[in-house]
Amino acid sequence: MNIEELLDEMDDLLDHSRPIPFAAHRAVIDADRMRELLNEAQLNVPAEIKRAKLIDADCDRIINEARVKAENIIQEAEARAKRMISEEEVLKEAKRRALDMLTKAQNGSNDVKEAAERYVNHLLTDAQNYFQGALQEIEQTKNSIANVKK
Repeated sequence: MNIEELLDEMDDLLDHSRPIPFAAHRAVIDADRMRELLNEAQLNVPAEIKRAKLIDADCDRIINEARVKAENIIQEAEARAKRMISEEEVLKEAKRRALDMLTKAQNGSNDVKEAAERYVNHLLTDAQNYFQGALQEIEQTKNSIANVKK
């Protein structure tokens, strides 16, 4: 029997007891049966308490395990968030560097283009001056020949 059944039986024993005349709050009960019930209750109480302690310990263990799991999940989420932020920062830095390199390459290309244009312009100016000089010599030679014929 469990402790609740024993207590119910003790209550029934008291309910079925005979009252003592002129003392309403007193009754005659079967003392041997009451002693058996009390002895059995005393034997069952420690078992009930042990079960309650085990259940309490299990609850504490389950709560602690849940707390540890929750903390691990939070730590993993925070670490993942940091990695994602870090990866995003690396990506931003890579994009910034690529843009810088592209800008430098475009500026370098423009510088080379301008230098090439200046060089070609210089060559063309030199060629123009050379050919103008040669043309002047040809005209002078032509005039000299025409003057000789006269």
